[in-house]
Amino acid sequence: MSIAPRSFLYQLDPATGVATLTLNRPERLNALTFEVYAELRDVFKALDTEPGVRAIVLTGAGRGFCSGGDVEDIIGALFARDAAGRREFTRMTCDVILHMRRCRRPIVAALNGTVAGAGAVIAAACDLRVAAESAKIAFLFVRVGLSGADMGASWLLPRLVGLGRATELLMTGDFIDARRAHVIGLYQRVVPDGSALEEATALAEQLAHGPSPALAATKQALDTEFVLDLDEALSYEADVQGALMEHPNFREAYEAFRARREPRFE
Repeated sequence: MSIAPRSFLYQLDPATGVATLTLNRPERLNALTFEVYAELRDVFKALDTEPGVRAIVLTGAGRGFCSGGDVEDIIGALFARDAAGRREFTRMTCDVILHMRRCRRPIVAALNGTVAGAGAVIAAACDLRVAAESAKIAFLFVRVGLSGADMGASWLLPRLVGLGRATELLMTGDFIDARRAHVIGLYQRVVPDGSALEEATALAEQLAHGPSPALAATKQALDTEFVLDLDEALSYEADVQGALMEHPNFREAYEAFRARREPRFE
């Protein structure tokens, strides 16, 4: 697939292997439309195997990361659909998260300003979150009469912040500021306003420089092992690690250590 979305920006730096996706409706705080959802779903599916991509940065243009679904373009339009049509929409939004989690490339979110509703869940589905001091976040679904468990939020959040904090965030729909989000583990890094994208890109470049198969296996293990008991998890890890020991990167790391140089991973 040649990646060329129409509803947001895409750029690949061939020197680093970092692909940057920029939500690009700044006048609407990057509110999501049907087209944006569909293209995010398709692009994340494609990025799993896109040649030259080793890490991904997801960000938003302007004053906010993403304010969620557009009130008129999506919420208003959903009233014109029947139950099957609305179910088709919710399935599509969930597929965005599914393909983000199945994408073997590390995904780093660069967050600023408003991170709300579907935007908050998309941020939570990233592997790491670098947030500006202004990046307030809320899972707003209960505020519009819907379950807080939307787009996988009730699967993602307890894994990030614990059941009690996830329950509070999903049931109240309240915004929390960057400091609080960092304390509870929702944000990994908080940086001054204006530097989130730079910091997130540097982190993505660090990951892109690493051993891609090992990072992909780590991402998959973090999702898979959550539902395994200890015996199953140890067996799973033994099989994965044994397979990676057959990869040339394992030998390269050893040879680099002996030669006192940086490894050159495939």
